[in-house]
Amino acid sequence: MSVDERMMNIEIKLARQEDLLDTLNQLVYQQQKKLGELEGLCAALARHIKAASSAADDTGLSNDRPPHY
Repeated sequence: MSVDERMMNIEIKLARQEDLLDTLNQLVYQQQKKLGELEGLCAALARHIKAASSAADDTGLSNDRPPHY
C-alpha cells in the first residue's frame, strides 16, 4: 500500500468520524430538548396534583371511612 493510498484511507476514516460526530451531536441536542420538555411537563403535573390535593383538603374530603363501616 502506497503512502497516497494510506493517506486517502485516513482521510476517508476522518470524514466518516466527523459525519458520525455531527449526527451524534444532533441526537444529543434533540434529546436534551425533549428532556427539557418532559421536565416541564413533570413540574406542571406535580403542581396540578398538589393543587388537587389542596382542593380536596379544603373541601373536607378525606380518606376516612364513612360512618356506616
